[in-house]
Amino acid sequence: MSSEESRMIERLVKEIDNLKLGLDPTVLAGWYARVESEARARAPLDLRDSIQVVQNEILPMKFEFKTSRRAVRYVLEAIDRNLAAMPMATRLYFQKLSELIQAEMNR
Repeated sequence: MSSEESRMIERLVKEIDNLKLGLDPTVLAGWYARVESEARARAPLDLRDSIQVVQNEILPMKFEFKTSRRAVRYVLEAIDRNLAAMPMATRLYFQKLSELIQAEMNR
């Protein structure tokens, strides 16, 4: 195998590892906490307590974003502000979460 092929394989392995890291429950929990914190900070005082993330203890990949309808705007804005800083897999996860929240609001 040539050194160029070897470098390409190493790059692919690194990229795959980065994708797996982005969907690690600990990484997701960290981003959920950041989004929750930013949404609460920007929400009016009367809405701050209505924004909460709960991670399932048995299924660590399962999260529940509890929020009032009036506070959804602040959650979506916090997600949007953080997308660029997230690893690619995490970004895709939160983009889908944002879509699901918006779809729920439009019902």
